[in-house]
Amino acid sequence: MSDGSTGRLARLCRLLGEVEPPPRLVDWSILACVLFEAGSGVLSFGAGAPSQWLLFTLHTVVGLTLVFLLFYKFRRVRRRVTDSRLWTRSTGLSVLLAAVAVAALATGSAWVLGANASVLGYWNLLNLHVGLGLALVPLVFVHLYTRFRTPSRADFEGRRTALKFGTLLVGGALLLRLQELLNATLDTGGRARRFTGSKPVENDGLEPEGDVGSGNASFPVTSWVADDPDPVDESAWRLRVGGLVDSPLSLSAADLTSETERTALLDCTSGWYAERDWRGVELGEVLDAAGVREGARWVTVRSVTGYRWSFPLDEARGMLLATHVGGERLTHGHGFPCRLVAPDRRGFQWVKWVESVEVRRSRDSAQWLAVLVSGFD
Repeated sequence: MSDGSTGRLARLCRLLGEVEPPPRLVDWSILACVLFEAGSGVLSFGAGAPSQWLLFTLHTVVGLTLVFLLFYKFRRVRRRVTDSRLWTRSTGLSVLLAAVAVAALATGSAWVLGANASVLGYWNLLNLHVGLGLALVPLVFVHLYTRFRTPSRADFEGRRTALKFGTLLVGGALLLRLQELLNATLDTGGRARRFTGSKPVENDGLEPEGDVGSGNASFPVTSWVADDPDPVDESAWRLRVGGLVDSPLSLSAADLTSETERTALLDCTSGWYAERDWRGVELGEVLDAAGVREGARWVTVRSVTGYRWSFPLDEARGMLLATHVGGERLTHGHGFPCRLVAPDRRGFQWVKWVESVEVRRSRDSAQWLAVLVSGFD
């Protein structure tokens, strides 16, 4: 490294040192950032509408702010780690925690900059980032238990402390802007990402094994947890519409024949999106034919696997019960004979292999269990 580079690095370290919060606040701020990242990451699974962009931006900014906090933490404890004579029973845990934290930040940043890789033949970098982020939470709590130190009132006093934290957040926002500039300058492919972090399925290396269909109908076949039913017998299949309706319905595949078409974007939580042309019957038309009763507020769409999801009635009316995609009949992997098209919802809420629609007064709270156990029978 040249003398000039060494000097610039030293000046940067001094600048970072000037805005370093008290040590105990650094530790508790790391905990707060990890909890926020885990919480916002889980919430982002269900956020697909453009109006929800702020959640993803805050997730990125806080994650990049964590880079500065980890810098302060590593600088403070480096001697206790590099000198084996100072090791204690908790040092190994601390090293593991640091490695997972750095790996989570690195995989997230690499994904944003356009990189991708196959991990264990199944996960991509975004999946790995999510897994590492979730693993951080219990590790941080165990580490906190071994080295618990309550912040003192003096740690919070003074305007300088607030200014330091404000500066760190601004630094995180500047790092986000730098990532965006790198994407634009180097043409990394990161510019094609949606605000959710998902990339277009047409990007090289994004399509996993098992894609079906051709042309406009070709995009990855992914299912939530264990959903993998046998092919549905169309002649025996019926779509049942019930609950708070005047006239329950039992519809065959032929009853769903329609020329209603819609272009909708499917954004999968595994990191890809595909904008496709869908054809089917408006869910609102089906609900009107059944006659929704007064007091109904929610609609639950259920799969043959037991998987289901609930939607507000007004939103559900604008959804599509699709039988075709890209001008082709749905394949089994894409939900034949009928799947839900739910604009502005993430892919796992586009229920496949739909067998029933239930009109309800309240959300189906059991859906949270169903998403974990559906398909195991």
